[in-house]
Amino acid sequence: MKPITLIFLLLLAGAGLAGVEYREFANPEQQDAYESLTSELRCLVCQNQTIADSNADLAADLRRQVYEMLQKGQSKEDIIKFMTERYGDFVLYNPPFKSKTVLLWFGPVLFFLIGVTFVILLIRRKQTRPPKALSDTERQKIRRLLDEGDRS
Repeated sequence: MKPITLIFLLLLAGAGLAGVEYREFANPEQQDAYESLTSELRCLVCQNQTIADSNADLAADLRRQVYEMLQKGQSKEDIIKFMTERYGDFVLYNPPFKSKTVLLWFGPVLFFLIGVTFVILLIRRKQTRPPKALSDTERQKIRRLLDEGDRS
């Protein structure tokens, strides 16, 4: 078997192992609620993906749990309340503004401002330093090099 054929077959085998979740809903409103919830809840393993986008086992479990809760007739608000009670506000991609989440909302801006302040202070510190005076030996060496450069 040619190596290219073997590589192609291996790639096809990997694609065949990837599963697709299919959920059946009683009505379009439930499906919309499911899609909305899975795109609003953060994967606690990946942290930069929603549970709809994540392939982590925990995300699959959370998708299943959201589906089951919707099938039992629970509302979006009930499901979000359950998830935040269980996992905290971090599970929400857009956490509510309250005392516990102030750092989530203002943390990036605060760290940016600290960084800008540090850079500005560093630049000012370098600009306000007086230039170092040359010693007599250094001046003689520079004068000698300049004189030699004029001769050539």
